[in-house]
Amino acid sequence: MQSPVSPDPTIQTLRDQLEAGLAAGQGDCLHDAARAVLIEAQVESKLTGLAALVERARLGSLAPSRNIAVRPGPDTPGRPAHPELVPPRELRQRKLGSIEGRAALLHAVAHIEFNAINLALDAAQRFTGMPVAYYADWLSVAVDEARHFQLLTQRLGELGHQYGDFPAHDGLWQMARISADDPLARMALVPRLLEARGLDVTPAMMDRLQSVGDQASADCLALILREEVRHVAIGDYWYRRFCSQIAVCPEQQFLDLLHARAPGALRPPFNQAARLAAGFSAEELATLERQQ
Repeated sequence: MQSPVSPDPTIQTLRDQLEAGLAAGQGDCLHDAARAVLIEAQVESKLTGLAALVERARLGSLAPSRNIAVRPGPDTPGRPAHPELVPPRELRQRKLGSIEGRAALLHAVAHIEFNAINLALDAAQRFTGMPVAYYADWLSVAVDEARHFQLLTQRLGELGHQYGDFPAHDGLWQMARISADDPLARMALVPRLLEARGLDVTPAMMDRLQSVGDQASADCLALILREEVRHVAIGDYWYRRFCSQIAVCPEQQFLDLLHARAPGALRPPFNQAARLAAGFSAEELATLERQQ
C-alpha cells in the first residue's frame, strides 16, 4: 500500500522497506519492542532506541501479532523530568521580538514533536492484528517526528536554549488516553483532530517569525508543515478504513466522536489546502466549520 500522500523519496523508501520487513518478520514481538522505546524516559536513549527499532523492523527481525486486540499500554509515556508540565492556562505568552520569546515558541513545537514520537509508537504497540502497512506507516511517522524534534532542538541550541528549558502542557497525550481503547477513535482524535490542528496554526506562526526576521526558525516550521500533511493523511486513511469495516459514515462518526470524547476541541478556521491534501473533503470541512 502506498502512503496517502507521497513523502520525500527517502522516507517512502524506508516506509516500503518497513512494510516488506514486517510482512516477512520473524523473531521478537514488534509490539513489545515498540513499547520498550515508548517507555524510555531519556531523550537520547529514546531516539537511539527508535532508530534501532526501525532498523530491526526493516530487516525482518520483528513480527507483529496477527491477533486483533488492544494491548494495555503505559498511562504516561517515558519522558524526561523536564520540561515541567503545567495546565495550558499557566503557560506564559512571550513576544517573538525577543530571542527568549522565539525560543519558547520553538520549544512548544518541539514538545509537540516529542509527544508525536510517543503517539506514533503507541499506535504501533497498542493495537495488534492490523495490516503490516499500518505498522509501516506509523513507524515511518515516528522517524519523521524524531527528525522534526531534532531539527527544532538544534535551532533551540542556536538560540541559546535546550528542550526542557520552558514549561509545557500534556494535551496531546491526554487525547491518547481518551482514545486508548479503540484504533478508530485514535485515528480520529489524534491525527484528524489534534495533528490537523497543527496544519491550521503553523502558517501563522511562520508569518510571525518572518515578521521579526527569524527566517531560520520559519524554515524549520515550513519543512515540518509539509511533512505533517502526510501524517494527517495516514491517520485519515486508516480512520476511513476502520469506519468501512464497521459500515459507518466517516464524517458522521467523526462528529459523534468529537461530541462524545472531545467536546470543544475543534477550532476553526482551517488550513483548507493542507486539510484537503490530507484527505478531508470540502463538504466535511464546511460541516465542521458549522459545528462552532
